[in-house]
Amino acid sequence: MTDRQKRVAGELGLPLRERTKTYNSRLATELGKWAETKGKGDEFHNAVFRAYYVDGVNIAKLDKLVGLAKAAGLPDKEAMEILKTRAFREAVDFDWDLAGQLGISAIPTFVLDNWAVVGAQSYEVLEKFLLDHMVKRK
Repeated sequence: MTDRQKRVAGELGLPLRERTKTYNSRLATELGKWAETKGKGDEFHNAVFRAYYVDGVNIAKLDKLVGLAKAAGLPDKEAMEILKTRAFREAVDFDWDLAGQLGISAIPTFVLDNWAVVGAQSYEVLEKFLLDHMVKRK
């Protein structure tokens, strides 16, 4: 999986750092859920992705997450309060439970009705998935 990730990133000209550690992303996920409610989900998720995969930032640390939220245009004090109170814990638990019920165990997973494609895929694979799904729905 890592080899494919490196190859695809290289083909697309995306920076990808060799990681020596893995950090818990639970709090980042909760803060991301909050960022989505503020209309800044994409900005926050992109900032976290870059911080983790390119810069090697420990995204389990509150101060790092608050800094990423601020960089994404979100209020830092509110971000810290969200993290301290775990205000989006239940929302993320719900999402994870739903993913489990749908049999999703990897990211990304693309789901349409009862059909799924798991993992980072080429444009051609995703196009075929969509076209095949459209044909089956007719």
